Amino acid sequence: QLRRLGVEVVKNCRVTEINQHGYSLNGAFVPCRTVIWAAGVQASPLGRRLNVPLDRAGRVKVEKNLSVPGHGNIFVAGDLASIEVNGRPVPGVAPAAKQMGAYVAELLKARLAGRQEPVFDYHDKGSLAIIGRMAAVVDVGKFRLSGYIAWLFWLTIHIFFLIGFGNRFVVMLNWGINYWTHRRFSRIIHENLKTVKNSPAFDER
Repeated sequence: QLRRLGVEVVKNCRVTEINQHGYSLNGAFVPCRTVIWAAGVQASPLGRRLNVPLDRAGRVKVEKNLSVPGHGNIFVAGDLASIEVNGRPVPGVAPAAKQMGAYVAELLKARLAGRQEPVFDYHDKGSLAIIGRMAAVVDVGKFRLSGYIAWLFWLTIHIFFLIGFGNRFVVMLNWGINYWTHRRFSRIIHENLKTVKNSPAFDER
């Protein structure tokens, strides 16, 4: 599907450098004017203020019960927590954050009741992603799907997990408008327009 959209897919390669002229891919330089990086983000700067061990993304290396090392009554959950379960890192995604939050709640309930604390165990429920208009990919266990059917599956799952009829109705309405009008109503302007127009890059373009 990506190739049909004109996207060249390169797998098992590493970008080693990015500069104003292009990027280096496994030692080969690729000239370009615009690079869009979509391979991850850094964690909240809050972690750096805690004076605790961090991973290279700035996430807190928590204990097995998601507590901060040396502070058993302070917990970190979500994409600020760095933890491995069964030798694999827990990804910083919403399903993992929900499981962490539910786990910490159960742990605190167990402590208050004097019961044995539960063990955190992350369950990967799969991944869904849109890759184009009426196209998506689904990877759930051994089940893999792509294309239009995967897109419908993505829509159904996201609507299903929204809370309340009102939220579902508004999201479906917005998606319907976007689908039929081919318009996107979300815009982010992070620089003054005059500054952008006066920049050398704008003049060259």
